Order: sequence, then C-alpha cells, then structure tokens
Amino acid sequence: MADLLGSAGEMSELALAQDILDHYASLDDAGKLDFLGHLAHDMNIDPEAVRSALEAYEQAPSKRSYRAFMQAAEPPRQELIRRLNRVPGATGALVGMRADLLRLSGDDPELAALDLDFRHLFASWFNRGFLVLRPISWESPAHILEKITAYEAVHAIQSWDDLRRRLRPRDRRCFAFFHPAMPDEPLIFVEVALTKGIPGSVQALLTENRTTLAPETCDTAVFYSISNCQAGLASVSFGNSLIKQVAADLSAELPGLTRFVTLSPIPLLTTWAKAEGIAMPDDPEARRALAAHYLLHAKERGNAPFDPVARFHLGNGALVHAVHADADASPNGQAQSGGVMVNYLYDLAQVAAHHEDFQTKQKITASSEVTSLAKAGAQAVTAER
Repeated sequence: MADLLGSAGEMSELALAQDILDHYASLDDAGKLDFLGHLAHDMNIDPEAVRSALEAYEQAPSKRSYRAFMQAAEPPRQELIRRLNRVPGATGALVGMRADLLRLSGDDPELAALDLDFRHLFASWFNRGFLVLRPISWESPAHILEKITAYEAVHAIQSWDDLRRRLRPRDRRCFAFFHPAMPDEPLIFVEVALTKGIPGSVQALLTENRTTLAPETCDTAVFYSISNCQAGLASVSFGNSLIKQVAADLSAELPGLTRFVTLSPIPLLTTWAKAEGIAMPDDPEARRALAAHYLLHAKERGNAPFDPVARFHLGNGALVHAVHADADASPNGQAQSGGVMVNYLYDLAQVAAHHEDFQTKQKITASSEVTSLAKAGAQAVTAER
C-alpha cells in the first residue's frame, strides 16, 4: 500500500491498485479485518505533525502553510482510497469494503475513525449531481429486476408475479438512483402507487384482485416502499433527493396529482412499548392512539424522534398526516407495530418550511387528527403507568 502512495506512473499505479483490490477480495473475514486494521492504525494522522502544521499556519498564514496543514490533517489512507478508486469498477469494490468495515469493526475507535474517512469520500463521490434517476419497469433488464427483488427491505417481493403486480400496471411506478460508476447497481429505490384518495392499508395496494386505475384519474401518489440497496453506503443520504425528484417528475407528467404521501411502517413501536413497560392494546383505536403518541413524543438522545422512519421523513420536510390500525397484516408488520402504519404527507409548498422547523427547533408537524389522537394515547400511557 505504501508503494501505491509513492507511485508516480499512471500504469504502475493502476496495476498496484488492482493488485490490492484483488488481494482484498480474496481474504476471509479475519484477513479483511487485518487489512482494515492496517488502514486504521498504521495510515492514520500524525497528531504531532498536525499540531506543528497548525501552529505554523497560525504564526504565518499563507497558501504554503495552509497546504502543509491540509496535508498533515488528512490521513494517508484517504489518498490511498482515492488511488484505489482510479481502477475501473473500483467504486463498487470500495462500497463493499466499507460494508465489511461496518460489519466487522465492533467498537474499535480507530476503525470508527476509518469509517468517517470512507463516509467523507463517499459523500463527495455520491453527490446528488452524479446520481441518475431511472424508472424501473417490467421491461427493465432481468438482472436489475432481480436486484430490486433482492433489495426490497419493507414489503418482501415473494415471486415474479408479485414483482409484476408492482411494476406492470399503469398506476404503479418504481424509480431508482444509479451512479455512473455502478451502472448495474441500484443505490436506493422507491415504489409508488397512484391512487384516488389516501390509502390506509398496504394490503389494498398489493392485492392481486384490484382494479387498475387510469393514471390521469388519480389524485394521490403513494410512496409505499423505500429501500436502500448498498450496505456500504449507510449514512450517505439519497432518500430526500429521491422523493423530491420523483414527486417533481410525477407532477410534471400527471398534473392531476395533488397529494404526495407515504404509507410507512413504524418499525420500533413494539420495541419502544416493551422498553416503556406498555402493553400493545388489542383495540385498534387504542393502538392508533398509542402509535400517534409514539410518533409525536417518543424521543432518543438529542430530542430526535425515536422512530428511524419518522426521523427520515420529518427530516425531509414531511408531516405526520394519518395513522392507521390493521394496515399491515404481514408477520413483520405485526411484530413491529401491531399492524399500525402511518401516512407522511409531502406538501410540496411547505416542505422547505417543515424541514427548517424540524432541523432548527425539533418541531414535529402533524395534522390536527394525529395531534388529537396523540393526546388520547398520552392519557392511556399515563393511566397504564
């Protein structure tokens, strides 16, 4: 690896980089952990060099002293990763390397610091300006459809017939972000149902026995499944841009669409209730009220919503619009939330304001119905305690 950093010739550099990537791919988990440990421990910054360079810059600010500080403050492993990425096809391999790092790192603080270097580089390489939005249809290449099936993380796709029901009808859409360096690997995708009115059950959207609607007669676009595809791109956010781009494109195509909502799971509701010593109610209305209270008032450190899906959509500028009991009959839906689901509404005229309120004031915007429901849930929680 030191040879790669010291290489001056392009051809020798590419050959060395390819050798390193090939060697890494051949390693078992123990070998990969040793490799990553070398990057973390032996290719880190030199704190004394950083202090000296900063002191020199403070005493005599100049282009030269600032460059010296920048070079000292950047660990050599960042430049190594950049040079590895010059090999054709290396971007996907490096995303896989970070997935290994996340899987194997445990609580090693130096490996955690190495992960920050990967995240820093990936934030630039996977900038929205480089991403390509592509529609996924039943006519898309089979290898892409196979990956959509495999990566679906919200509502499992059970068969080719199930996939066809989600992609082929005129009132169903799917869109994915791709990167030019990984053209056959979706990064994130969203499945969309065009409906009349806002649905309160995922079964109604996915059932075999439904009538296909003419898209021009629909008034609502429902984002009912959003799946991140690459474990190595965790914490590199695409979802915000994806939803807004899809909403803008659908608005341009179908002017009759007046509402953009999700039908989202509440993945940690039962986990939170159990930790709080609260029993999940048998009564559907009581479950709705408990879920509303949870979405608006259950917090983690830093006063952020406890629920990860809520953090995502509220951070994007959506509001909590409606809560539905018996909305997901699947075993996963029952285990996560007793079957309760939620609509987050993207009011395109208010998204920026809601995003600002959430980011600066931790304000959760909700409909009056959900706010009232949450009050009933709070009373029930207080009574149970």
